[in-house]
Amino acid sequence: METVGAQPTVWVLHDGKIGMANQVIGLAEALGWPFQEKRLAIRAPWRHLTPQFWLLPEYAIDPSGDQLNAPWPDIIIGCGRNSVAPARMVKRRSGGKAFWVQIQDPRCFHDEIDLIIAPQHDPARGDHIFTTFGAVHRVTKEKLAKAGATFAPLFADLPRPLAAVLIGGNNGVYTLSEERFASLCDQLATLAKSGIGLAITPSRRTAPNAAQTLREKLKGLPAFVWDGSGDNPYFGMLAAADVILVTVDSVSMVSEAASTGKPVHVIDLEGGSKKFARFHQAMRDAGMTRPFTGAIETWTYTPLDDTARAAAEIRRRVGKA
Repeated sequence: METVGAQPTVWVLHDGKIGMANQVIGLAEALGWPFQEKRLAIRAPWRHLTPQFWLLPEYAIDPSGDQLNAPWPDIIIGCGRNSVAPARMVKRRSGGKAFWVQIQDPRCFHDEIDLIIAPQHDPARGDHIFTTFGAVHRVTKEKLAKAGATFAPLFADLPRPLAAVLIGGNNGVYTLSEERFASLCDQLATLAKSGIGLAITPSRRTAPNAAQTLREKLKGLPAFVWDGSGDNPYFGMLAAADVILVTVDSVSMVSEAASTGKPVHVIDLEGGSKKFARFHQAMRDAGMTRPFTGAIETWTYTPLDDTARAAAEIRRRVGKA
């Protein structure tokens, strides 16, 4: 890589999904080098196909999204299925000079990818695979400190201890049914009645009426429920909380919570898979998380630092450690 004495140029590729974007941007931010975000719009039929079947990937990229044109970057970081073939195209058009990093194992093109960042619950192993506990992300001490100061007024009147509650929703593995959500609401109400403050945020996958249901269930109790308006207080909640409750369906949210070093209780939902089970078991075995049974516990552990470790590995491999 011809970047001796200079900062490498970096592109981060994703298709707009927030979970993918947070991972590539978080890793690029941890590298500390200027980067360009490439948010791709992918046409049919390519967006319905697995990467190895993308013929002529240049035609898959819709003009409504960012374009991939020379001059080519020194480093490409992709995340998500729709980033794989475009990242491969960039590496090839750079004459193989671009260092290709792919977050999550795409299960193809291993002979061309320079470094795969894969969580340990994924079975992929090899010299070009760097293993993390969970997902890389954008949470840092600096961001939490800034958000904590910005959003402190939202939580100033809530009692301590303060529990941040991060609620996901349905995905291909888990289901947040009406019955389970009602049960969770009852558990949260019990905590609030015992004098614990609650700062709650639903996610994009939470049912649309969930926030309203929570507000009704928690009426008159010490709880803040974000309604989706204004700036997202998510980082502020992580910063302010004494303990964090997070639903089981999101590796990213659990990983972000565990990076704070605060006690993390995982809220179970219906469903599951062997891969998710391996992740959650590893987090419990490491002492980072415990199941949520309705009560709050306190413990300590070494905060998760996957993003910083992954960035250091990229720096080492491109000779910029």
